[in-house]
Amino acid sequence: MVDIDSENHSAHTLVKAGDTMSEKTLTRMDLSEAVFREVGLSRNESALLVESVLAHMSDALASGTTVKISSFGTFSVRAKSARVGRNPKTGDEVPISPRRVLTFRPSHLMKDRVAAGRNK
Repeated sequence: MVDIDSENHSAHTLVKAGDTMSEKTLTRMDLSEAVFREVGLSRNESALLVESVLAHMSDALASGTTVKISSFGTFSVRAKSARVGRNPKTGDEVPISPRRVLTFRPSHLMKDRVAAGRNK
C-alpha cells in the first residue's frame, strides 16, 4: 500500500509490522492508487497518468537521454565496452560484448532518507 504525505507530496510505503524491506514492492497499481487518492483523478485517469510518466521515462532512456528527478535521483544509460570475462566454474576466458546498461544514482536527499529509514 502506498500513501502520499499531503504536506510534501512524498509517496511512502505502509508496511505491516514484521515485514522486511524485501517483502514489499511498490507497483504501478500502488502508484496509480496513490495518485487516485491524493490528486482526485478517477482510477482510470490515475492509471493512465502513471503509465504516461513511465512511458516518457522509458522512451527518454531508450534514446539515451538522462532522466533526473529532483530529490529522488538520476537514471542514465551508460555504454560498457567489450571485455574479457571468466567462467567461474571452469576458469575459461569468455568475451563479453559491448552493451548499454541502465544506471540509477540516488540524490543525496534520497540516500539520507534511506540511511535513516525515514518515510517522509
